[in-house]
Amino acid sequence: MAQYLALIHQDEQSLGDTYAGETLAPDHGAFIAANQSALAGGLALEPSHTATCIRPKGDGSFFVGDGPFVETKEQLVGYYVIEAANLDEAIAIAQQIPMDYGGVEVRPVRVLS
Repeated sequence: MAQYLALIHQDEQSLGDTYAGETLAPDHGAFIAANQSALAGGLALEPSHTATCIRPKGDGSFFVGDGPFVETKEQLVGYYVIEAANLDEAIAIAQQIPMDYGGVEVRPVRVLS
């Protein structure tokens, strides 16, 4: 079985005071129960304003700053690790991830040897 990372992106600004996933928590619970055998992990992330960005300066030192790595309308809010026979099977599982808007990016996990 190959592993695929399903990255969940949503526009945090449109959530207002509701944290991403709070309103969909029961739906995610149902998704996890229905796909338990294909899930190797997954977590929700705190809002992007809690992120810390680390970038090399090129001289051996680093810039450490607040906020997400890049500015974008939709932020990474969570992920699932899916174990599937192929990309088509991973996509079929990822399409079941609860979301009101935003999207899911599915990427194969590279095995380093």
